[in-house]
Amino acid sequence: MAAMITVSSASASASACLGRICGPQTQMQRKLQVQLQIERKGKGRTMATRGVVTCMAGTGKFFVGGNWKCNGTKDSISKLVSDLNSANFEDDVDIVVAPPFVYIDQVKSTLNDRIKISGQNSWVSKGGAFTGEISVEQLKDLGCDWVILGHSERRHVIGEDNQFIGKKAAYALSQNLKVIACIGEKLEEREAGNTFDVCYEQLKAFADRVPSWADVVIAYEPVWAIGTGKVATPEQAQEVHVAVREWLQKNVSSEVASETRIIYGGSVNGSNSIELAKQEDIDGFLVGGASLKGPEFSTICNSVTAKK
Repeated sequence: MAAMITVSSASASASACLGRICGPQTQMQRKLQVQLQIERKGKGRTMATRGVVTCMAGTGKFFVGGNWKCNGTKDSISKLVSDLNSANFEDDVDIVVAPPFVYIDQVKSTLNDRIKISGQNSWVSKGGAFTGEISVEQLKDLGCDWVILGHSERRHVIGEDNQFIGKKAAYALSQNLKVIACIGEKLEEREAGNTFDVCYEQLKAFADRVPSWADVVIAYEPVWAIGTGKVATPEQAQEVHVAVREWLQKNVSSEVASETRIIYGGSVNGSNSIELAKQEDIDGFLVGGASLKGPEFSTICNSVTAKK
């Protein structure tokens, strides 16, 4: 992935914005800030410079995942599925929803095939005497195509560490279950200027274990923006996505950096999704609360129009 870095007033503005929120920055962070406007060439296509976004940086369709978390009843989920079945979605978007485990079968049997199903978590190896866990094999038996791994609530509430999450990703992929690999920093880490370092460590744990990135989507979810109503500005999200892609280029391969979809999560809703989607390196979204509202989730999915 060849890159030509240019400095512009837009990058300077974003740099100032990040400085106000993040506090002191490392030399690497300051270096990466000038990469907000970047021209890439790869695999027969030229990426548009940020500002007039006409395509995605990652390869494939725009990707939107809905993480329903520990929400819903049989009745409320039946209504949500009905809303999704009646929605009109753009063709060039991959849509995935992650119901609570106990409702996966209900959703799979009633949701149209346009939308794929994901688990919210999976065990690190084949099932067995692991009370309360769910195995990759069980998810596949229920018809799941994806699993979310490394979500901040698993990291910081349940206590899963980077290495354990990396092992889980490797096992899921070995069983042909695709992975939504989550990364993101806490507020105190951002304020200390450690956003990139935290994300790089989390990425490395995946990279050390993942044999192929073909079935991986990376989700950047700043912890301070999840369920708080706060959302990273489009420029802040774009900056981290650029940094993630640069890390993949340097530490995995140019091909993986060019082709991997990097999506954003953190209080995404129907009102802010279009502006976020205009950023070149934002290849979709992982949506929390708004995914429980069928019409609003449909609006977010159709924000792919910002890429055209």
